Amino acid sequence: MDKLDNLLIETALNNKVGIILAENLHSICNINNAYRIKKEEGFLLEHGGKLRMAAARYNISLDEWLDLSTGINPDNWQGATAPITSWSRLPENEDGLREAACAYYGVTDLLPVAGSQAAIQILPNVYQKSRVAVLTPSYNEHAHAWRRAGHQVDLIDEYQLESAIDSHNTVVVVNPNNPTGLCFSPETLLHWHERLVARGGCLLVDEAFMDATPNNSLAPYAHRKGLIVLRSLGKFFGLAGARVGFVLAEKYFLKKLAEALGPWTISGPSRWIATQALCDQDWQMVMRQQLKSNAIRLSQQLTDYGLSPDGGSALFQFIVTPQAQVIHTYLAQQGILTRLFNNPYPSSLRFGLPGTELEWQRLQQALADLSLSPVLEQSA
Repeated sequence: MDKLDNLLIETALNNKVGIILAENLHSICNINNAYRIKKEEGFLLEHGGKLRMAAARYNISLDEWLDLSTGINPDNWQGATAPITSWSRLPENEDGLREAACAYYGVTDLLPVAGSQAAIQILPNVYQKSRVAVLTPSYNEHAHAWRRAGHQVDLIDEYQLESAIDSHNTVVVVNPNNPTGLCFSPETLLHWHERLVARGGCLLVDEAFMDATPNNSLAPYAHRKGLIVLRSLGKFFGLAGARVGFVLAEKYFLKKLAEALGPWTISGPSRWIATQALCDQDWQMVMRQQLKSNAIRLSQQLTDYGLSPDGGSALFQFIVTPQAQVIHTYLAQQGILTRLFNNPYPSSLRFGLPGTELEWQRLQQALADLSLSPVLEQSA
């Protein structure tokens, strides 16, 4: 194993965000005073859910972990099992998935894709090279995909968005934002869209965490020119492993994107499961209320032990603290995995929801022990 391999492994273990890994490991100054980019080949951006890596680092077996690092609903939809025939036949577009998704999102057309990540990766390639503004901190795959496709990418904070609308061809926002939980009203987003499309521009809104608050979605307006909405079954439905998402946009653009992606982008079993989940209105209604209650409970539990959230959504809470690394490490030593953010983000943590009552109690005990531990005073 050479020095580069060792550096990549150490970087991953440290769970850094936005590390510079470029040709010859030279530092590359980029947008907004040295936002850091990943090496184009051979290394993936950091995400939550790296349980095997954590298990190896802290020498704790996989089945002993409480994973709060992803923002995925731990009480996922489990209403049915895909039939054997869905494994043995090629996926078919006429299987009812499109119709079920259209009814769920309230649209007349959309494009099923292998998770919204698939759309994030391909979308920049169907546009001519342009100037793109991406909200930061946010889901870092957006900026990477546009940059890798050759676009000029400017990372902007929430206070720069208003002016960015008039100086960029495309503006990308995540709503609710991941990881901060920042929300933009439909009125604000539609106003920005009007200004962008008047100049031939486009607004891309990633709504991966929108299902718990569907009234705030731009889905009903996605047929408008210059507006693209991304949705996912990974978060609210807790079906991240199925890899099912949707692109909502005008028909011409959906056709263009479908041609770029090719056939059979989603497996047959995943299509079947997704169709059933999207049609299960009773489960959806109960789950929205449950997530609302659990979000309040998590926020209060963190606050009770001196970790008042700075933002959040129905599926996670976000805390900005200079002691994020210490807290992350302390909890990991107890087998509780959180999502750590560092440069270019502020030092911060994202906590997902526990699933069972025992998991809630386990988190509470760990937070209580942390509040009494000298490690916080030592790192202050």
